[in-house]
Amino acid sequence: MHERFSGSMTAAAMKIAAFAAAAVFMPAAVTQVSAQQVSAQQVSDQQAPAQVPAAAPALKTTWGEPDLQGIWTDETDTPLQRPAKWADQEFFTAAQRAELDAARTAVLVNADAETHAERRGTARDVAGAYNSQFVSFKRSGARTSLIVDPPNGRMPPLTPAAQKMAAAEREFRLALLRATDTCKERSDACSGGTYDPAPSPRFAELPPRYSTVNLNRSDNPEDPNMAVRCLTGGLPEFGSRTGSYRRIVQAPGGIAMFYDVGQGQGWQRNIVMDGSPHLPANVRQWFGDSRGHWEGNTLVIDVTNFSQKTDFQGSRENLHLVERWTRTGPATLEYALTIDDPTVWTRPWTVKEEFTRQSDEENRIYYEPRCHEGNYGLPGLLHGARMDELAFAQGRGPDPRTIDSIKGGFLLQDDPLR
Repeated sequence: MHERFSGSMTAAAMKIAAFAAAAVFMPAAVTQVSAQQVSAQQVSDQQAPAQVPAAAPALKTTWGEPDLQGIWTDETDTPLQRPAKWADQEFFTAAQRAELDAARTAVLVNADAETHAERRGTARDVAGAYNSQFVSFKRSGARTSLIVDPPNGRMPPLTPAAQKMAAAEREFRLALLRATDTCKERSDACSGGTYDPAPSPRFAELPPRYSTVNLNRSDNPEDPNMAVRCLTGGLPEFGSRTGSYRRIVQAPGGIAMFYDVGQGQGWQRNIVMDGSPHLPANVRQWFGDSRGHWEGNTLVIDVTNFSQKTDFQGSRENLHLVERWTRTGPATLEYALTIDDPTVWTRPWTVKEEFTRQSDEENRIYYEPRCHEGNYGLPGLLHGARMDELAFAQGRGPDPRTIDSIKGGFLLQDDPLR
C-alpha cells in the first residue's frame, strides 16, 4: 500500500474555463559573422576566431507575448526551509541526493521492519497506511531549500506580535491534546506540551483566531484543517504530497491559472493585465487580488487583498506577494516569489522553484474539484463525535477528549529530507 518514486510526473486533473491560444517560436536575434571570419574558417578551422553563440529562441504567443502556457509541476521534492543538518550547504551533491532517495524509499515501503513492528496496529500505523494511498515522494531536488533569500535558507525571524500569536495558537492546540497518548508518549506532536489525564477545560473555548489547522476536537466545521473542509490554502503554493499542478492559459489582455492541489482542492486564478490598480482595501479575497504586467520575458504579478481567513505561515490579510514567472526553455519555467508581511516577519524573503511542463494529451481535465472530505467526511466526523460523546455519557466508551483524532501517520515525520 505504499508507492515508490515515479519517474516523469504526469499531471493530475486540471480545469480551465478560458481561452485557447496557439504558440509559435519567434526567432531571436542572431549575432552575424563577418565575411572575413567565414573566409578565415574556410582557410583554417584551427585559426578561426571564436563566434558569439546565438541566443536561444524565445517562445511567443501569436500576439507576441512570452508564452507560459501548459500544465506545469515541480518534479522534485525540496524543503521550504533548509534543515539544520545542511545549514551551510545550498545544494546537495549527487551522492547525497542518491542517499536521500534510497532512505525515503525505505520509509515508503516500511523497510525498517523493527520500527514498523513497534507501530503495527497502532493509530499512527493505521493512519499512515491510509495516507500512503494518496501520497508519493518525488525524487530529492538539487537545492537544500526553496528559500534562496535569506542566504541561510530559512524564513526571517518573526516580529514580537507574530511570536505572541503563534505561541497562543500552539498553546491552545496543545491544551486539546494534553490528555491523549500523544502527550503521554511524548510524541513530537506534543512538543512543548505536558500530559495530564484530566481533559483541558479549554475544549469549550474558541481558538485565538480563525483556525486553519487541525484541532483535536470535532465540535464545529472549523475544527478540522482546510483540506478536510475542502478549502485550499491558496497562495503561495509550493507543492503538495498528493500532487500540485498549475495550468496556464493566455489570451490577449488576460491570463488564467488553474491550480490542481491536494486531493481535489482545485481552484481558478485570474490575473488582471489591464494596468488597473488593486481592489479597495476593504475588499478581501480568498486567493488575493492578482495584478500582472510584463517585464521583458518575465510575467510579474503583484498580489494583495487576502482574506483574514487565509493563512500562510501565520500571515493573513497583510500578506503581499510579488511573483516572477519566466520561461527558461521549451519544458522549463522558473518561478521566483518574494513574500512580505511586516506584521509577521522582520524582512521580506524569496523563494525559487523550477517547473517542468507536462503532457497535455496524457492528462485529463476535470471540470469540478474532486474533494469529498468536506462533502461527506466532514458531516461524518461531526456526527461520529456526537455518537462518541453519547457512548461515553452512557458508560460505553472512553472520553473522546482523551483520544488524539488528528494523527497523521508516519510519512511526514519520518521523511529524511525534512
